[in-house]
Amino acid sequence: MIENGYKASFEKHISPIGAWALAIGTTIGWGSFVVTGNAYLLQAGPLGSSLGILFGMAIMIMIGRNYHYMMNIYPDSGGAYTYAKKIFGYDYGFLIAWFLVLVYAAVLWANATSLPLFAKFFIGDIFKFGFHYRMFGYDIFFGEILLTAVAISLAGLLCIKCKKISQLLVIVMAIVFTVAISVCFIRSVHLSDLGRMTPYVLPDKSAIGQVIHIASISSWAFIGFESISHSSEEFKFEQKKVFTIFTVAIVMATALYIFVMLLSVTVYPPQYNSWFEYISDLNNLEGIEALPAFYAAEHYMGRVGPYILMSALFSLIATSLIGNIVALSRLLYALAKDNVMPKRLAVLNKNRTPYRAILLIMAVSALIPFLGRSAIGWIVDVTTIGATIIYGFVSASAFKHARIHNDKIEIFTGVAGALFMTIFMAMLLIPNLTSGGNMAMESYFLFAVWSLFGFVYFRALLVKKKDLRFGKSLVVWVVLLLLILISSMSWLGYSLRQTASDAINNIAGYYSNINGVQRISQEDMGIISSEIRAINVSGTESIIVVMALCAFSLCIMMSNYSVMAKRELEKDRELDFARSVANTDSLTGVKSKHAYGIEESKMDADITDESVKDFAVVVLDVNGLKQINDTLGHKAGDEYICSAAKIVCETYKHSPVFRIGGDEFVAVLQGRD
Repeated sequence: MIENGYKASFEKHISPIGAWALAIGTTIGWGSFVVTGNAYLLQAGPLGSSLGILFGMAIMIMIGRNYHYMMNIYPDSGGAYTYAKKIFGYDYGFLIAWFLVLVYAAVLWANATSLPLFAKFFIGDIFKFGFHYRMFGYDIFFGEILLTAVAISLAGLLCIKCKKISQLLVIVMAIVFTVAISVCFIRSVHLSDLGRMTPYVLPDKSAIGQVIHIASISSWAFIGFESISHSSEEFKFEQKKVFTIFTVAIVMATALYIFVMLLSVTVYPPQYNSWFEYISDLNNLEGIEALPAFYAAEHYMGRVGPYILMSALFSLIATSLIGNIVALSRLLYALAKDNVMPKRLAVLNKNRTPYRAILLIMAVSALIPFLGRSAIGWIVDVTTIGATIIYGFVSASAFKHARIHNDKIEIFTGVAGALFMTIFMAMLLIPNLTSGGNMAMESYFLFAVWSLFGFVYFRALLVKKKDLRFGKSLVVWVVLLLLILISSMSWLGYSLRQTASDAINNIAGYYSNINGVQRISQEDMGIISSEIRAINVSGTESIIVVMALCAFSLCIMMSNYSVMAKRELEKDRELDFARSVANTDSLTGVKSKHAYGIEESKMDADITDESVKDFAVVVLDVNGLKQINDTLGHKAGDEYICSAAKIVCETYKHSPVFRIGGDEFVAVLQGRD
C-alpha cells in the first residue's frame, strides 16, 4: 500500500532478542544507578528495598500477562491506547494516551538530561560553557543543553534512517550493561563483608510498611518493559512469545536493580560509620564518591571497575533514548491514524518509519533541557502515577475481554492488576499515607496541570474534529476531574504542612541561638518534632476526608447522570418505535404513505438545492382488488396485496418501496436500479 508516495505499513523487522533488548533497555536507565542507589535505600534499606522490588516484580509479571493477552487480540501499534479504545471506547483510549505520552516523554527527557551529569562525574566540567542561568535551584549551562539536544537528535535520526542498525545497537548495549553490572556485583559478593550492610531496614519505620512502599512505586522502576507493545506490527515472530519476553526482561531488570543496590552498600568511605550515613550525605560529595556503585566497583576491582560500570551506564542511557523514541513515535502514529493527533504524523517514510512523529519528538525535546534537572525530576515523579493508571486500565481491559470469553487466567490477572494499581495510585496521590516517602510537592501540582491540559485538549478534539466516536462517556470527564481535585488537594496539603513545619523549625532555630546562648532544651525540641508530626498526620487526615467527600459527590453525580441517561434512552426507544410504526405499512411491511411524504419533501428540497442525483419514480397499482374482495373476501384481498408488495420489492431490490393507497405502490429508484 502506498500513501503520499511512501509505504503505509510497517516492516516486520523486530526479532525476539530485539524485542527483549528494547523491553529491558527502555525499563532501565540512569535511574537504576541514581534512584535505586540512594532514594530506595533511604526509604527501606537494602533488604526492604530488595523485597519491595521483588514484590513489584511479581505484580509486573501479572501486568505483563495482561499485556500479552491484549497484544494477541489486538496486534496493532498504540499499545494500551489501542486496548482501551477497543474495549471501553475512544474516550478511555484518549485518557490512556494522554498519560502514555507523558510517561514516555518524561523518561526520555530524564535520560537525555542525565548525560551532562555523566560527563560531570567522569570527564569534569567541559560542558559547562556558554550562557548560564539558574532555574528551580539548578545551574543550567548552554554546553549541557547542547549536549542533551545533540544526543536526542542522534538517537532520533538513527531511528528514522537506520532502524535495523538501531535494533542491533540496542541488543549489543543491553548485553553490555547486563554483563557489566553482573560482573561487578559478583566480584563484590566474593570480597565484601555482609555485616557492613546493616541496618538491613530503617529502624525508625515499620519494616512491612517500607516493603509495601517500595512495591507501590515499582511501576516507576519497570516503566518501559511494555514499550514493545507499540511496535507489535513490526514483530517478525509470533505474538504468543511476548509473555516470555516480558517475563525475562522484568526478571533480569529486577536482578540488575538489586545488584546495583546491594553493590552500593557493601562498602563506604572510611569517614562514615554506616552505609546510611554515606548515602544520606551524597549531595555533599563529588566525583566517584557521589556514586556509591562506582565507588564500590573501584574498591573491589581497582581502576577498571568504574570503567566497566561507565560502559554499563552509557549503554543504559543510549538504549533508553532509542527505546522511548521508538515507543512514543509509534504511539503518536496510532493517535494520528485516529485523528487524535494531526493526520500528517501517520505517514511512514521509505524506511517505513513514522519520521514526522520522531521529528516532532526531537523538536519538543530540544526545549526541555532549558528547564533544568529539577523540573524534569518533578515530571518524572508524575510518571509513577501515570504508569499506575495505564497498567490499571490494561488490566481492566484484559479482565473485561477475558470474562466474556471465560479465559480464567486473565480474569484473575486482570482483577489483581487493576486492584493493585488502584491501591498504589491511592498511596501515591495521598501524601504520607504510608511510612515511605512521597513525590515532591511540585509533582502533585504538575500532575494536576497535565490533567487539566487533558480536559482542554479533549474539548478541542470534540469541537474541531466533531468526531462522534468521542464524547460518549461521562466517566472519562469524571476521572480527569477527580485526578485534578485529588492531586490539587495533595499539593495544597503538602504545601501547608511544609509551611507550618518550616515556621516551627525557624522559630525553634531562633530560640536555640539567640546571642549564641542555648534558649531551648532537647525536651522542648522533642515536643516541637512531635507537633510537626501531628501537623503532618492532621493534614493527611484532612486530605483523605476531603478526597472522600469529592469522590462520593462525583459518584452521586454519575449515578444521577446514569438514571437520566436511561430515561432518555427509554424515550428515544419509544420515539423510534413510534416512528417505525408511522413509517411502516402494517399490512405489507413496506414503507407507509407517511414515509413517502417525508421522502417526497426531502427530494423536493434536493431539487431546489440542485443537489439531487438522477432518480425515477415508479407508480404501480394492483388490478382487480375490488373483485377479489367482493367474491373471495377481504382476507384474500389482503393476501393479494401482500403478494403484490413482495413482487415489487423483489423487482426493485435496491430501492425503497411505499404503499400510498389501498392498491397503489411507489418505488423511488436511484443508482443501479
